[in-house]
Amino acid sequence: MNGRLVRLALRRERAIAPWWIILLGVMALVMVSYIRRNMGTPEKMAGYVEVINHNSFFRALGGGSVVADLGFMAAWRSGGFLYVMNGLAALMAVIRHTRADEETGRTELIRAGALSRFAPLTAALLVAGGVSLAGGAVPALLLIAIGLDPAGSLAYGAAIAAAGWVFGAIAAVAAQLASTARTARIISLTVLGAAYILRYAGDATGMSWMKDISPIGWSHLVVPYGGDHWWALAIPVAAGAALVALAYRLLGRRDLGAGLIPERQGPETAPALRGPISLSWRLNRGLLLKWGAGIAVFAAAAGGASTIAGQLANAPGGVGDQLLRGFGGRPGAHAIDYGIWALILIFAHVIALYPVLMVQRLRAEETSGRAEAVQATPVTRLRWALGHLVITGLGTAALSAIAGLVFGTLFALLVGDPSSDITRILAGTLQTVPGAWLVGAVCLFAYGLLPRAAVPVSWLVWVAVAVLGRVAGPLYGLWGGTPFEPFHYVPDTVAGEPFTPVPALIMITLSAALLAGGLLALRRRDFG
Repeated sequence: MNGRLVRLALRRERAIAPWWIILLGVMALVMVSYIRRNMGTPEKMAGYVEVINHNSFFRALGGGSVVADLGFMAAWRSGGFLYVMNGLAALMAVIRHTRADEETGRTELIRAGALSRFAPLTAALLVAGGVSLAGGAVPALLLIAIGLDPAGSLAYGAAIAAAGWVFGAIAAVAAQLASTARTARIISLTVLGAAYILRYAGDATGMSWMKDISPIGWSHLVVPYGGDHWWALAIPVAAGAALVALAYRLLGRRDLGAGLIPERQGPETAPALRGPISLSWRLNRGLLLKWGAGIAVFAAAAGGASTIAGQLANAPGGVGDQLLRGFGGRPGAHAIDYGIWALILIFAHVIALYPVLMVQRLRAEETSGRAEAVQATPVTRLRWALGHLVITGLGTAALSAIAGLVFGTLFALLVGDPSSDITRILAGTLQTVPGAWLVGAVCLFAYGLLPRAAVPVSWLVWVAVAVLGRVAGPLYGLWGGTPFEPFHYVPDTVAGEPFTPVPALIMITLSAALLAGGLLALRRRDFG
């Protein structure tokens, strides 16, 4: 029966896991291509190595100092992303086949047969472990195929797989603690984010103990193509095994469908609940507050890192200046201003994920039946959706304002001029809001027109915007990004580019048209 349960989980993963694995392999190859194209001669590579090793910001991005070797540089550039992405894929898979199945009643139905209470968790761990292993094996084999050192490639693949294994185990514990899949995801993603921040801070400050206690840092300790420290893999393997044992022990102590952390009961009455907007705020305020706190921490870290801005401006040979110049702005602007705009664009791409998740919540409310219960009252379908859209739009703007204020204030206090830098950085950040709205509008249009495909389409939209933008563009040689994403058209006023309202007006108009089309489709189609 356990074998059948594993096959069932694999069948459900066939539309998700292959895309994660392909993405990991493609990213590994893209990094190698980037290194070969931009560091094709020993002189160029030596210049980049000098810049990275003398710049704490760049060292923190990749995970420590570098050497002039193609494999090492490629793993250094991509490792920080691939370790996180494989960990994310594993933890989502475990929660999907454990806590989410309990929440929907699927586990209770399956356990009506001759099945152990531990079988669903075992199947989830086996499937997530297999996905993690494939996520490490595919990049390793591809790197060997293009001529990189086999031993280093295998060590790199093992480090990627180890990150997936340990975060799958973390998710297994979170699934026993939480009462809902949503809470389990929040716990697991919080640990993932904290692990990345610890690793980043450890490499940026030179405090190696922070990297040593980070589950993401454990994969970096392998040092592929450098030392190939296979012994370092014992740390995530042992930690993962201990967490899995803990998950089984916790599972044996709780009831089916319940979590060890009791679910908080809401108040008996809600006098302030007077319409769809207040309902949406009540349902989504927790998510917005968590996002606001996360963005504030992210922006504070970026502001704190501004103390190394002089390293970017004074990098030998102007290499640091060249790395940042592709983000737009007036020719001849200071390298620090290019760097500020690069960080603002990173904020914009992260914040654009918020409306994507909010549209997905509309679909979740519909499929769970809660939206239908609301519409049994005088609240119509369109009023229900519009209430969520108002909170989504205002929340997106609020997150951008938080990012701009926190980042601008810390940058001004530590490096710049408070009388001018706070306002220009805040204004630059707020310019990206229409682009984030447009991303959300495309997702809403997909939700109204193709509800069953809304979730994958919305993820695809956000990933496409990120991959085609100026932040990821340099990875494949396009420093200015591509014209197929909205942030491409936002003027870099921070680096002296003149402000024009035309791009914002066009994006707002397109957003309004897409929202109208999506709402019209939502009104006419079957609900549920």
